[in-house]
Amino acid sequence: MAKKKTTVKKSSKKKKELTSKQFALEAAKIAVHNNCTDVVVLDLTGKSPATDFFVIATGTSDRQTRTVADDITDYGKKHDFRIFGRAGYDQGKWVLLDFVNVVVHLFNEEFRQFYDLELLWGDAEKLKIE
Repeated sequence: MAKKKTTVKKSSKKKKELTSKQFALEAAKIAVHNNCTDVVVLDLTGKSPATDFFVIATGTSDRQTRTVADDITDYGKKHDFRIFGRAGYDQGKWVLLDFVNVVVHLFNEEFRQFYDLELLWGDAEKLKIE
């Protein structure tokens, strides 16, 4: 008895591929949506050998910071931005999410003021978050 071949029809809808800039802006919107304050996206293209964009935000609590980190990580997975590294998640004072071309910094207020990444990268362009 011959086996009948079955074909699987591929979906005609292709997932829209995001650029690093688009992903950084979407990560910033997630932080804003989750009530983070002072959300900034810095364009480090050509200024940093390590990454192209920083997303910087201030959370109001350790729990909120971890929630925002989880939401951004989930969004990244859905759009083929796999996380390369994560640091500070357990403490929630400064959570760093490294997506290679985009690095997300989620701070509490004290750590944000102490490290002052905007001053350190003062020559970087700030992108508008819509």
